[in-house]
Amino acid sequence: MQISEKIFKAYDIRGIYPDEINEISSYKIGLAFIKFLKLVTKIRRRKLKIIVGKDARFSSPEIFKSFVSGALRHGVDIIDIGTVSTDALYFALNFLEADGAAMITASHNPPEYNGIKLVARISFNKKKPYAKFICSDWGMDKIKEYALDEIPLKADKGGELTHYNITSKYLDHIFSLIDMDGTEDIKAVIDCSGGTGSVLMKELAKEISADLLFIYSTLDSKFSNHLPNPSIKENLEDLQKEVIKQKANFGLIFDGDGDRAVFVDENGDIIETSMIISMFSEYFLKKNPKSTIVYNLTCSKAVPVIIKKNKGKPVKTRTGHAFMKDAARANQAIFGGEISGHFYYQDIFYAESGGYTLLLMLKILSQSKQPLSSIIKKYKHYYWIGENNFKAIDKQGVIKLLAKKYRHGKKTWLDGLTVEFKTWWFNVRESHTEPLLRVVVEAKTKDFAKKKLAAISKIIKNQN
Repeated sequence: MQISEKIFKAYDIRGIYPDEINEISSYKIGLAFIKFLKLVTKIRRRKLKIIVGKDARFSSPEIFKSFVSGALRHGVDIIDIGTVSTDALYFALNFLEADGAAMITASHNPPEYNGIKLVARISFNKKKPYAKFICSDWGMDKIKEYALDEIPLKADKGGELTHYNITSKYLDHIFSLIDMDGTEDIKAVIDCSGGTGSVLMKELAKEISADLLFIYSTLDSKFSNHLPNPSIKENLEDLQKEVIKQKANFGLIFDGDGDRAVFVDENGDIIETSMIISMFSEYFLKKNPKSTIVYNLTCSKAVPVIIKKNKGKPVKTRTGHAFMKDAARANQAIFGGEISGHFYYQDIFYAESGGYTLLLMLKILSQSKQPLSSIIKKYKHYYWIGENNFKAIDKQGVIKLLAKKYRHGKKTWLDGLTVEFKTWWFNVRESHTEPLLRVVVEAKTKDFAKKKLAAISKIIKNQN
């Protein structure tokens, strides 16, 4: 069977099962990943050791099994950490000092999708370990080349498969970073979306005195209650209702593999992630003055304003977890965030942590003694609209047309097209995971922002 080239995305491998990604493709990707690891690590005197985990999708066990079969045949030892959140895999890679890691997941996509996130360690310095994520800028072309090669890859002596429960060690690390005294009066509702975020969250709840109430915390291979994408408002409706019903201080929803988080306040209102990034930035900068914070370019302009106000250094970067983590490490950022709900922590190897994100919110609310809605108000300087998704036949053609139409603004091409004017700005970029154009608009007033979005929408729709 020919492997579909479409599955090799900007920062992971992803497609519909079994038409695009299946047991054959994942087997060859397992082989290809090990071949690539041997190339970049240059290890010759011992077997490579990799971590493999999976999410709760119905196709994950088969994709996992075939990927592991390919990797084992290429002579590596594999540590299976089971069904876990993706952030637990990132922690395991560093804690267990492995050479690489693979997570079988399609993140927030519908259940018919599956995929593989790949990580390679390129520095073995214990004080500064460096794990680099396979993406379009580094490694993905090689993985694709090796996987598509019809010539069988040379098989070494088979490796060994062992199992390890990482949850307790991961929790120990998270709790070592923050004092939870004073949080006993905080109540929160957690929506795990039927995904693997629940694996860690349920154990975490046993260790703290805050009142955590769960919905959709049973692993659900088909995401029966709602799709595991917290960027779509409809998927938050049950969480919003439950927060109001329970009179909770806030609500938190995770995506399918537990590495993205979106908050709602005590009134059930969805909070722009830029506001959470601003809040967390202020928290970290009070503890670590003059530190660097990274954020992706579609965040509200409020984010760099708040960072500078708190005497930090803001660094803007491309959208996507692989690019964000590289930027965070390169700038030794204490914290980073992107609009999709990924939050990155220097103290957790520059990776996401759903558990730490929850604990931070509990701590900030306990210290503030104010409702979350009141705290957020001081960060909201502008009216931000996004992300709006549009299907486009000729995506690059539409972007070039918008660049021409808005040629009098300041244009940058860091990630798609960003055009800035004195009173408003917009970004349009191609989705790396779906066949869409994503548009973000921000202005000083709601009416002006909506007017500009309508004008951009009309241009895009007229080209289809």
